[in-house]
Amino acid sequence: MNNQTILITGAAGNLGGLLANFLQDRNLHLLTHKKEVTENLKNCPNINIFKADLAQKETLYSAMKGVDTVVHFAGVLFKAKPENFLPTTNTLYFTNLLDVAIEQKVKRIILISFPHVEGETTPENPATGHLDGNPTSVHAITRLQEEKDMFRRCKEANIEAVSLRLGMVYGKGILMIDAADFFGKFCLLGVWKKPTYVHLISKDDFLTATTAAIEKENVSGIYHLGDEGVQTLQEFLDRIAQHKGHCKPWRMPKWMIMTAAQGFEWFSAVFGTKSPLTKDFIKIGQASYYSDTTRMRNELLPELKYKTFEDGLEIF
Repeated sequence: MNNQTILITGAAGNLGGLLANFLQDRNLHLLTHKKEVTENLKNCPNINIFKADLAQKETLYSAMKGVDTVVHFAGVLFKAKPENFLPTTNTLYFTNLLDVAIEQKVKRIILISFPHVEGETTPENPATGHLDGNPTSVHAITRLQEEKDMFRRCKEANIEAVSLRLGMVYGKGILMIDAADFFGKFCLLGVWKKPTYVHLISKDDFLTATTAAIEKENVSGIYHLGDEGVQTLQEFLDRIAQHKGHCKPWRMPKWMIMTAAQGFEWFSAVFGTKSPLTKDFIKIGQASYYSDTTRMRNELLPELKYKTFEDGLEIF
């Protein structure tokens, strides 16, 4: 499938933009809404850029014409009261994309997801690729509904459906990592006290695995993307702070972090700005997650570039 045309939604976003740049020698349709893609993508003869709105299905047809594979990143994150909009942006908008993809007879749809959809998981009880999880955060609940809808409708339409459930992607240029680095410089980075397992994957391995999911034959179903490391969020942040020469992150009570999130959401709602922190982010962030990556290693990425984040410190 190397000569295919690939549509990337959210191509001006963080992970979508990284993938678009990584695949810039391929035939790409880049779907954007309000933001612009990076300048180096704008004048490539093999890349077509489309302004569209997932809320308006009719704006998607030109971007979908001639497309073989869709990779879906687009979504709304940094906004107050996600419980009010995620049921629309994570389900209805994706339904519109599915409708057009099915009508245009695409061959494969890849949804970028995360292991939280299976609820809390640990190295002893990892996520294994189920659709019957019981997550508690609105982000995870609505993403799980997206997955269910995709697999059901793609099966009916004879389209290959793929869910890539990412662990935490790390490396320079990843928004959450860069934000932690910024706050760490001024000794303002804090984290809750309760140890929380996180499954990590370097941005290099994320991009390689996702490319394999696009290009390899007979890829379908759920793949968990993660490395071989086992660590808590607290251990990860402490080690990165040490590596960068920053202050060790503060240990903070949950109520203090929730109060900060409430303040960000209030400011966002009143002034129409982004909210870098929400109460639902805290809820999903405090749930441990760890995955069985057997399918990824067998079918997408047999050899990791960075087996643990300690191996990948050079990319921070």
